[in-house]
Amino acid sequence: MFSNIGIPGLILILTLALIIFGPKKLPEIGRAFGQTLKEFKKSTRELTEDVMSDVEEEKKKLTK
Repeated sequence: MFSNIGIPGLILILTLALIIFGPKKLPEIGRAFGQTLKEFKKSTRELTEDVMSDVEEEKKKLTK
């Protein structure tokens, strides 16, 4: 998705974000984005573990 942006495009996006949100708000936005990604990864990991444990239980039931 972002493979076509390149360095100049990334610099443009960061510059626009700095202009729009300002230097004081940008770190807060970055922190919020980081927390969101962290929670998303945690939820995804938990969901994957739940599904895998259910699959393992079904395999055990079928082998008995």
